[in-house]
Amino acid sequence: MSSEMNDEQMRAELERLRSENAALKQRDAKGLSLKVSQKGAVSVYGLGRFPVTLYKEQWLKLLEMTDDIRTFIRENEGQLKSKS
Repeated sequence: MSSEMNDEQMRAELERLRSENAALKQRDAKGLSLKVSQKGAVSVYGLGRFPVTLYKEQWLKLLEMTDDIRTFIRENEGQLKSKS
């Protein structure tokens, strides 16, 4: 293998990494993202260090409680902390 081929491979790899990095930055700019986990659950990325993963029935139950969760947060504002 010639050194010229290695340079070409390095350039191609560098370009691939730049593209991957740009895609990751763009995804991070959006904030949250969704994926189907290996076990068929819904994972939400971007809330913290680890994804929040629940099965669809669990998400639907949680979504039905949206108003209750908002009310609970308002009523307990003084005891709740915000992530800085």
